[in-house]
Amino acid sequence: MSIRPWVVVEAPDDRGLRRVTVDGESSGSAWSLPELRRILERLGHPDVDVTDPACVHWRGGDSDTWPDRPWRRHTAGLLMMAGLLASAVLNAMIGWPDASGAMTFAQRLTGALFVLSAPVQAAAALAVIDHWGKRHSRVSGAMVLLGVLTSTAADGLLLLLWFEEREYTPYLLVFMPLCCWSVWALWLLLKERSWRGVTHPRKFAAGVFVSALLTALSLVYSTMYEPTVAPMSLALKAEFGTARADRRLPFVQVPLKLSVKNTGSFSVYIVVDDFTVYGRTADYSEQGSFKAQDWKKSIDDGEEEAERHVDRIGFLKLSSDRFYEPGLLLESGQEDAREHVFQLPVDTKYDLLYVDLQLTYMRKDRGRIDVAAFGQAHPSWWKGVGRSYCRVAGCLGRLVYLGRVWHDNNLINVTRGARYVLATWSATEGPQYSISPYFTTGKAADPAEERRNLERFGVSTVRVRSEISVAELLKSIPSPGPS
Repeated sequence: MSIRPWVVVEAPDDRGLRRVTVDGESSGSAWSLPELRRILERLGHPDVDVTDPACVHWRGGDSDTWPDRPWRRHTAGLLMMAGLLASAVLNAMIGWPDASGAMTFAQRLTGALFVLSAPVQAAAALAVIDHWGKRHSRVSGAMVLLGVLTSTAADGLLLLLWFEEREYTPYLLVFMPLCCWSVWALWLLLKERSWRGVTHPRKFAAGVFVSALLTALSLVYSTMYEPTVAPMSLALKAEFGTARADRRLPFVQVPLKLSVKNTGSFSVYIVVDDFTVYGRTADYSEQGSFKAQDWKKSIDDGEEEAERHVDRIGFLKLSSDRFYEPGLLLESGQEDAREHVFQLPVDTKYDLLYVDLQLTYMRKDRGRIDVAAFGQAHPSWWKGVGRSYCRVAGCLGRLVYLGRVWHDNNLINVTRGARYVLATWSATEGPQYSISPYFTTGKAADPAEERRNLERFGVSTVRVRSEISVAELLKSIPSPGPS
């Protein structure tokens, strides 16, 4: 028999694990004395006296030296796995809407990066079992490190985006704790140099660098890039048709022909629109005057026209209606036409008629509207409706339309508070609209923030005006034929 012991138990490593060699061959590792006995029993040596130096040689301690703290090791492993799995689920939820339905390639790429990071983090969570166990795989530590780096980058990006507005969002309760977790996890892995088992550390470092670069590009895109700079344009037309006399009543029926065409590259949501016909009245003078003070006085009176022989210009509404219902989606290239008929007394005192057609839209490549909610009209004079749907002063006496609006970039949605698009319409006053988080809270909205929201969602108003002489209109009335 050799004088060299046939069982060798190595000194504990930095985690308290002791490697076991039997007859010169590695037979596993043990965290504790009972686990060492199970290894020996599995090899067919159940009766080995571990205190006998002739049987077992202890290095770096004896049979009582087991520095492992199982509760601490298990807790750290569970926290590491839970953080990676939570981050994987969060990234998949955030990235999928952009990856599957974003309008631009850059948005789809950002969403795809978040979605692809989820399986990386899930694989890292599985690697935690080995890395916090007996480390049978040399690359498990590097896999965990890669998953934590991915989580750190994603959570850091979300936190930076949140700091721009610092608004409450339910996702804040997720990515804020994950940010703290990722700092702890990264510190722990760097402290133990978890990449040491990698055969080609330079390739691993290159992969980490590429991941960091893609994350940086996502950050630049999310914070600086406007979803699109392609111009939008809508072509509006409004013109008066041929008037016809009403044989039963002393009125003239005047047709109004309206058309709207989306000539831009993207679809748009109709926020609110209005067309109103005005009749102009004025006093006439043969001498007339065209002085600066007369023009200034017209401006003070709310007028902008100035004519030498015309004074005391006034405008009265004759007819008002809408071309579309709010929330309708107008596709690129789509054209719609409508004919509206209003009546005018034969002995009218108006000298001119003019129509004002205006339409406010939101670009679909900038956001999405909850059409089901926004498309429902809520008269503010109905009991409880004004308070329920609009708690700001401008809603009284109007039809109220209110719905949730989301950014087309889901990274922005999860780091911002809720936004609502509000539109109101009245036959006696002009349409109003805004985007703000305050309509359901009753707090006063910041005008600067409202303008910023309108710009972000690409909300714009287009309008066209057309006028006709009443004398020319009446002259075009066909003469009645023989009875």
